[in-house]
Amino acid sequence: MIEKTRLLKVRSRERRDFKRHDLHKKKKLDDKWRRPRGLHNKMRKHIRAKGRYVKSGFGSPCAVRGLHASGYKEILVTSPKVDLAKLDPSECAIRIASTIGKKKRLIIEERARELELKVLNPLRIESEV
Repeated sequence: MIEKTRLLKVRSRERRDFKRHDLHKKKKLDDKWRRPRGLHNKMRKHIRAKGRYVKSGFGSPCAVRGLHASGYKEILVTSPKVDLAKLDPSECAIRIASTIGKKKRLIIEERARELELKVLNPLRIESEV
């Protein structure tokens, strides 16, 4: 467990920020990595000052790859009929799908509370003034 928390900190500390080429020039471009393909493209030629290039070795450690930042394995719940009893509360946390309505969401959250499962996106009820 101590090793896992250490690796999670390493993963968050060493997370690289890969920018798309010419992102700052066009407003319509997403901040999502796309491989540069131009003939004279400096990033494709791996000129150091032109930004980081995605390549192997920048990945997160295998032991924590795919885990939530809290260290739990994330399970997407789409229905209250899903058997939550099979999940281990020390390893798994649930995320309720965005398509679930308020009524079913409350049922799922109640069952998760009974089973001591962590809900990653609980319903926030605004207090009425």
